[in-house]
Amino acid sequence: MRVEKSYRGISERLAHHYLSNLGGEIADGDPEGDADVLGDDWRAAITSEKVGIGPSVQLTEVTVVFEGDEDALDALIEDFSRKAMRAGG
Repeated sequence: MRVEKSYRGISERLAHHYLSNLGGEIADGDPEGDADVLGDDWRAAITSEKVGIGPSVQLTEVTVVFEGDEDALDALIEDFSRKAMRAGG
């Protein structure tokens, strides 16, 4: 299963941190890099870009592509989204 979700107001570093706390391991050990996060039965790839939300305000939008077992992803995405909502604006 593959699910792509976007979150505003968090950084790639924070997304790596949250996924690590949820049982993943950063592939190259560098939370600042473009490494995937690997769980027992899932994987997450993280990218980000600046998006405009008006004429003069920009936020970071982090996109996470989750791949893996459907049952594992359902719980992971719910838990990750809860953490991201708490951090974001």
